[in-house]
Amino acid sequence: MSKLTAILSVLKNKYLLTVIVFVAWMLFFDHNDMLTQMDRRKELNALEKSKDYFTQQIAEERKSLQELKSNPAAIEKYAREKYLMKRDNEDIYLIKTVENK
Repeated sequence: MSKLTAILSVLKNKYLLTVIVFVAWMLFFDHNDMLTQMDRRKELNALEKSKDYFTQQIAEERKSLQELKSNPAAIEKYAREKYLMKRDNEDIYLIKTVENK
């Protein structure tokens, strides 16, 4: 019976009860609850990884653009690889590889 009276006396303490209700509200029922914060943190990490990837891609593309602006041989190489252009006395053979799944 002493355990029950101890529990009841703790529950009668209005300040402790208020703190418990407040913490429960903030953890589970609030607009910015704990689960929402964890989801937002995961989304933020994914967006930061995406930002790093695209920043790296932009740097590579800028480097390629600078190379194309300054080097005529790079322009020819780019045209041959991307647009399958050829010189008048050349033939192009395309070899397609099949990926195994």
